[in-house]
Amino acid sequence: MTLAKRNGNLINSLPGLFDDFFTRDLFDWNNSNFSMAGTTVPAVNVKETAETFEVEMAAPGMKKEDFKVELNNNVLTISSELKHENQDKDGERWTRKEFSYQTFQRSFQLSREAVDADNIQAKYENGVLHLIIPKREEVKQKPARLINIS
Repeated sequence: MTLAKRNGNLINSLPGLFDDFFTRDLFDWNNSNFSMAGTTVPAVNVKETAETFEVEMAAPGMKKEDFKVELNNNVLTISSELKHENQDKDGERWTRKEFSYQTFQRSFQLSREAVDADNIQAKYENGVLHLIIPKREEVKQKPARLINIS
């Protein structure tokens, strides 16, 4: 997953198109890193530790108020809807504007048995949205223990 949109040069993009065609799952064409409007969808890292699952979403230039994080029927959804405002000043105009997140949505299925849904935490810091999803006690890794033989 990348945050950069492919360059518009068709010749340079052909290898990527072939890679997408031959390596994508047959039913996974909607799960791309680009929205229909041609803007990028923020990239996500997901890490599992002994105690938690941690999600990081790269979304520089946004504010924490721009995000909506919702848990519904064990589906964690991160979304944002930004109003596009014309920022051109007199005598200035954008000739190319690639980095902007307008409206996006990313969803993740959570296991009801594995996560403690009541204690999910989120914070936005330095352009990255961090989510900490604690594991339930029953599924946390237990340290190995020695069993005495009688």
